[in-house]
Amino acid sequence: MQIEIRRALKNDCSRILELITELAVYEKAPNEVTVTLEHFQESGFGSNPVWWGFVAEETDTNGHNTIHGFALYYIRYSTWKGQRMYLEDILVTEQMRGKKIGQLLFDQLIIEAAERNLNGIVWQVLEWNTPAIEFYKKYKASFDSEWINCSIMLPQ
Repeated sequence: MQIEIRRALKNDCSRILELITELAVYEKAPNEVTVTLEHFQESGFGSNPVWWGFVAEETDTNGHNTIHGFALYYIRYSTWKGQRMYLEDILVTEQMRGKKIGQLLFDQLIIEAAERNLNGIVWQVLEWNTPAIEFYKKYKASFDSEWINCSIMLPQ
C-alpha cells in the first residue's frame, strides 16, 4: 500500500464530504452535516478560502486513486496566543484505521503549522472517543476540561 499525503484539491471536495458524513455517523450526529458541495468548494477554493486541507490518497497497481482520509483546518486567532491552526476534522476511513494514515496526516499538519509560523494547533475531541484521545496522547496533547463549548445558529 502506497499512501501519499497531499494538499486537498477542489475536485476532492465531493469525496471529502463523503468522509465528513462518515465522521458524522461515527460521532452519532448523521443529520448534522448540512453544508452543500457548492458552499464547501467555495469556502475552500473560492476567491477568499477559509479552510485548507490534506488528503491521504492510495494509488493501486492499476493506477486508480482512492482517498482514505483527510485533515481540514483553518487559522484562528487567540488574543492570548496569536495565530493558531484549528484542526476542524481529521478522519481515516474505518477500514484503513491502524495503518498509520492518521499519523501521516497529523504529522503533515504539524509541518504546515510550522511553515505558516503558527504557534500551535488546537482542536476538540469528544470525551467518549477513546481511540482519538489515545492517538492525541501520543503527541503529548493537552486536554482541557475547564472550557464549555458554545454556539448559536443564525437563521438562513
